[in-house]
Amino acid sequence: MQTSAVIKEKLKTTKEWQPWMDEIETDSRKSVQTLLASWRRKQVQKKKIQDNHDAKLAFDDVFRKDSFDLVAGIDEAGRGPLAGPVVTAAVILPEDCSSLVGLDDSKQLSKAKRDEFAETIKRIAISYSVHVQSPEEIDRLNIYQATRSSMTKAALALTPAPSIVLADAMMLDLPTPCESIIKGDAQSLSIAAASILAKTGRDALMVDYAVQYPHYGFEKHAGYGTKEHVAALEKYGPCEIHRKTFEPVKTLLTQNSLF
Repeated sequence: MQTSAVIKEKLKTTKEWQPWMDEIETDSRKSVQTLLASWRRKQVQKKKIQDNHDAKLAFDDVFRKDSFDLVAGIDEAGRGPLAGPVVTAAVILPEDCSSLVGLDDSKQLSKAKRDEFAETIKRIAISYSVHVQSPEEIDRLNIYQATRSSMTKAALALTPAPSIVLADAMMLDLPTPCESIIKGDAQSLSIAAASILAKTGRDALMVDYAVQYPHYGFEKHAGYGTKEHVAALEKYGPCEIHRKTFEPVKTLLTQNSLF
């Protein structure tokens, strides 16, 4: 009879049910049944992740008229914050995306996992681009138009040019066909990849801004309107990267101009 320790080690490297596991399935030892139950849960989770990956690939494939067509995904990060830029990214993925199993909407992943996937995406992508839209442009155009303009520029920077562009909840005016995909980062692998590059790119910028403007805690909240951020705004007033047309920044600037 195999010891629990031996069974544990064997299960670590077992991906599919093996004949030797028939015996431990009827093993009366509680420790063995606990190990087997844990192994089964992990297999279910792995299958769920693989199925999600396959579904995202299949979604992108629907938009290919020919096997050689290039599908670009586009997403943004930073539409809601009170400070900092909007960052958009466009990505064309290769046929083999096996290294991206587990890739999902950037908000569903840890920072460490986002950073890991960002490096992989940059390494394997047929093409990718990242565009940074400044707070000044956001104030001048409004957040919707500024984001749309940034996405357009990111798409046009791709080389080679895509056959079709899938944009997360945005219709773009491009020389190539474009589809607006609601909750695209949950459906499309290319949009999910773009969301990772946009999010990690913007977070890195906000960490740099935290050094330049240390009073606001940008490295913690990335410019979003947290209680801590609003308190710092009220104490120190807005800085150069705050969006002057966003509340409460707009009101604070108006109040300060009265004195």
